[in-house]
Formats: sequence, structure tokens, C-alpha cells
Amino acid sequence: MNILVVSDTHGRQGDLQDVIYDVGKIDLLIHCGDTEGMEREIIRMAGCPCRVVSGNNDFFTDLPREDEFTLGDYSVWLCHGHNYGVSMGYEMLLDEAASRQADIVFFGHTHRPCVMKKRGIWLVNPGSISYPRQEGRKKSYVLMEIDREGEAHFSINYLEQ
Repeated sequence: MNILVVSDTHGRQGDLQDVIYDVGKIDLLIHCGDTEGMEREIIRMAGCPCRVVSGNNDFFTDLPREDEFTLGDYSVWLCHGHNYGVSMGYEMLLDEAASRQADIVFFGHTHRPCVMKKRGIWLVNPGSISYPRQEGRKKSYVLMEIDREGEAHFSINYLEQ
């Protein structure tokens, strides 16, 4: 299973469209919020099932604030992250993930990519495909693969600029 994870597109879909084309067939697109009203276009572009939540800049939307679902054997919690203080650290996010018994948390908000495992929970932030903030300011996204044995693998990928 191939999963594309993005966040913080902020109404700019051009780079996302390029990534979807370059990556090829995906089984699921996960968007961690801040589509700024472009969620329908993103879902149409993806051409596959999508999980999309609202972010702090998604006003007047009917998107859910959070989502919980399973991917293979993994329990997944999807949120934007701003309600859990992710700009200041991950402790509140981890505490909430543990209370939900999540194996993986997908989140955005910081515009900085990270993939790490803490307290047995995968924390996955794809960064921003439109407005990156990490050193070097490279536009980023995450590809997740669940292999034949059911193991999850994550890779942070960057757009050529």
C-alpha cells in the first residue's frame, strides 16, 4: 500500500499536482490540514481515497478537525496539530496519541518535516509542500509504504526547486 502524506498547501495546488503525477499510483492521500478551501480540488486531483482534516487556516469548512482510522494493522490518528502545541514540542501530542492508543500520528502546522518514533508512537509531519519553514526551506512531503509483511516505512521527500 502506497500513501502520500501532505500538509499546509494553503490554497496552492501546483506543486501537489506535480507530486501526485511524479509519485504515480497511490492508494491513499492524507492531508494534515490547511487546504484553505481547496479540499475538493485536492480530492479530485488525487484520484484515490483521501483523508483530510481542517487546520487553523481552514475557515468555513465542513472538514473534520481530527480523524481516526486504521491502515493495515496500525491505528492512525490524523490532526493538524495546532490544538496540541506542536510548535512548542510534541509532549501534548504524544499524550493524546497514547490516550487514543494510536500507533501513528499524522500532523502538520509547523511546516517542518519529521518522522520519528517516540514512546512507541510514530510521529509523522510531512512539512509543507507550499511554504516550508525548515532550514534550507525545501518543499516536502512523506511517502508511506506498508510492505507485504505489514510493516510501515516512511520517507521524507523534497521537491526539486
